Amino acid sequence: MRDTDRSAGERGSTLPLVLVCWLVAALMALGAVAASDAFLEQQEVQAVCDAAALAAANRADEAAVYTVGIDGGTLPLTRDGAQAAVAGSLAAGGDALDSWSAETDGTEVTVRCTRQVEIAFGWLFLGGQPLERTAVASARAPTVP
Repeated sequence: MRDTDRSAGERGSTLPLVLVCWLVAALMALGAVAASDAFLEQQEVQAVCDAAALAAANRADEAAVYTVGIDGGTLPLTRDGAQAAVAGSLAAGGDALDSWSAETDGTEVTVRCTRQVEIAFGWLFLGGQPLERTAVASARAPTVP
């Protein structure tokens, strides 16, 4: 008789545990979706930045090539030419970035791209704030064999 009294008093005590487990599982699923969305946004920004860096590396300083020639087998790059090529690449691709910059040392160009993105369930994990995605890409000017 005692065993039935004890089991009757413990009835229903698993309900809070089950609810907490479901809540944790739901948060984990929503977190996985949000992390996947953030990853895909990063991949997109990186692809845009890579394309812009390649466009800038392919834009040789024609004035230097015609006056000095090709020194060391690499085509010379200028900051103005690199920035113009990046701007052209971004405009042609139709990809909106919040900011970008292009720097060159004369043979290699480095492009930095930043975009603020809204991710899935950002209201839950980021408090409604956008997530900043930044990518950096470098490319060297083509060489002459």
